Amino acid sequence: MRFKLDNVTAREILDSRGNPTVEVEACTSDGMMARASVPSGASTGSREAAERRDGDARRFGGKGVLDAVMAVNTEICEAVRGRDVREQRQLDNIMLALDGTENKSRLGANAILGVSLAVARLAAKASHEPLWRYLGGLQANLLPVPCMNIINGGVHARGQGADFQEFMIAPHGAPTLQEAVRQGSEVYHALRQILLDKNLSAAVGDEGGFAPAVSSNRDPLTFIVQAIEKAGYRPGEDISICMDPASSEFFREGQYHLRTEGSALSAAEMTAYYGELMDQFPVILLEDGLAEDDWTGWKHLHQQLAGRAELVGDDLFVTDVKYIQRGIDENLASAALIKLNQIGSLSETLDAVALCQLHGWGAFMSHRSGETTDTFLADLTVALRAGHLKTGAPCRGERVEKYNQLMRIEQALGDDACYAGLHAFVRRT
Repeated sequence: MRFKLDNVTAREILDSRGNPTVEVEACTSDGMMARASVPSGASTGSREAAERRDGDARRFGGKGVLDAVMAVNTEICEAVRGRDVREQRQLDNIMLALDGTENKSRLGANAILGVSLAVARLAAKASHEPLWRYLGGLQANLLPVPCMNIINGGVHARGQGADFQEFMIAPHGAPTLQEAVRQGSEVYHALRQILLDKNLSAAVGDEGGFAPAVSSNRDPLTFIVQAIEKAGYRPGEDISICMDPASSEFFREGQYHLRTEGSALSAAEMTAYYGELMDQFPVILLEDGLAEDDWTGWKHLHQQLAGRAELVGDDLFVTDVKYIQRGIDENLASAALIKLNQIGSLSETLDAVALCQLHGWGAFMSHRSGETTDTFLADLTVALRAGHLKTGAPCRGERVEKYNQLMRIEQALGDDACYAGLHAFVRRT
């Protein structure tokens, strides 16, 4: 009886940007309960699974999720009630069939994912196992490199900072996850002081990173190298840099428009520009270097830079196996970004990671800019041995809680814990 799903209920809560999102509670027939909440992105790929928003301008400017909540409380609940909570794929498939659309637009990916995650957490609880162990088994012992977004640009800085959306630090030289978090935090605070000394803003963006006004996309990289050194670490040896330009956001009419630098570049020129940055700075990961529909440009990017950094597709692949498979077949990248709400169910997320790992690709786990304090992502990253994740700066509760959960998991693993380090970053020609 303890594994029989008795009920799922949803409610409307707020995410880290103060926008509505869906929270779901799943209960067994003997009264055991587990809860999960759903994040939301600001910079989204056009092929992502569809959130269901109410569109009623009288509530939250049309961003309410009462319709998605109602879908959980009625149709979805009726369809999944009585099922075994351990049958994750079966439960997910029931919801996908019930929705019946290519992009989950009828019920909403936010409704489906909320139930999917709550049921998985309930199954772990009913099995008397922590979520990371339940999902990953005995091999779940690899702690990821935390890629901390310490300078925000693009839409995360509301167009006031760099063109590139994320400048992250990766403390891959640390011996443990706990030490990596400490090092990242120290660099973050060193960076804050550097910005203040330069009379630049130390206000933070959506993901907790600073969002200073800059004159080029080199400036944040320069500041970060200075901060790494100020904190007492070696750039490129102890701590390296990851970048997410989110280039679809500044791609128009076949060119990449860099507002801060007053330039418009072709895909080949943009690739050369990244190469120059890699010559000057310790960049080991480049995410969304080119736009989501620039497939030809991606092939050139990979040919030129694959041996120098992990090349990650986000908007290009949207955590969808059919797009990841195309990337593998055409040799376009070396990793896919993995976002739960981008595809909309746990089972489909597991499939995306499995495909990446089968072909020697990286699976770069990721939060969203609109987050909650839910720590599912941290547990999932360990369960899948993904090796690296990004979940924002070491600032703001919804970001920090993921790092705190990873430290709890490391402590629980004890001597069995292994820190991924530099090996997490896949570079392949």
